Amino acid sequence: MGKRLGTKTSSFGSPGRINHDSSIFYARKLFQDLPKEENVEYVENKIPDEYLNKIFCKSSEKMEEIPDNSVHLVVTSPPYNVGKEYDDDLTLNEYREFLKRVFSEVKRVLVPGGRLAINIANLGRKPYLPLHIYVIEDMLSLGFLMRGEIIWNKAGGGSPSTAWGSWLSPKNPTLRDQHEYILVFSKSSLTRPNPFERESTISREEFLEFTKSVWTFPPESAKKVGHPAPFPVELPYRLIQLYTFKDEVVLDPFMGSGQTAIAALMANRKYIGYEINKNYVKLAERRIKEFYASFQDKLL
Repeated sequence: MGKRLGTKTSSFGSPGRINHDSSIFYARKLFQDLPKEENVEYVENKIPDEYLNKIFCKSSEKMEEIPDNSVHLVVTSPPYNVGKEYDDDLTLNEYREFLKRVFSEVKRVLVPGGRLAINIANLGRKPYLPLHIYVIEDMLSLGFLMRGEIIWNKAGGGSPSTAWGSWLSPKNPTLRDQHEYILVFSKSSLTRPNPFERESTISREEFLEFTKSVWTFPPESAKKVGHPAPFPVELPYRLIQLYTFKDEVVLDPFMGSGQTAIAALMANRKYIGYEINKNYVKLAERRIKEFYASFQDKLL
């Protein structure tokens, strides 16, 4: 059997993706103004052991505890600035500047090629506020490379919206959001080396499922968790399996009720979290202890 020839991008695209040369496509002017990969050496600094598997009760605008180039993945869902008990009442521009301060720190602590995954929901109806568009714009301004976006389809969950607007009338029908976004970025490089030959723990079935751009699983109950805006553990677990190796470090700068920490422990990773609300720090620490207890019970 002869050697398979590579394919090149044509005017009509190409269905082949094995040994595909897409350089012509990415050389087009459409991509010229986007952040570019940097030719950087891979650096990975060690985080002091006393800071691992810990939640700091402080703002993540200054994460002095974490060295440069030391975190492998960041998974988070920022507070939405909509009057929740842990939010300040900021203007849209003030909110964007706050997030940029946090994500500038995130960029500092990520290793080259490290990934950032932001779960975000759009807000309002009168008018609609597409927060994810502003977040993407600001992450690109910070120099992050955008890797894609995942649509989290929550349609299988309970409590569907019944905000119909004008019922059975074109006068003012309202779209009912059944999805949120997970925006994926990387620092400096599209790939991340594995010089320490750490183990990948993702299965074939998980890889095929998690690399899809639409994920379907139900949301978490705020009442059950005790936090007004929890995402399910399934969300950070998938990202951790997809983007990190065993024993690596996952950061959540808005830790909330501890979902990212629990997912990290489930996957045999380490975590660091920041949360300004001391009650939520206590809640997260209690839930982590409960996870440890249930895990130990399964081993017996």
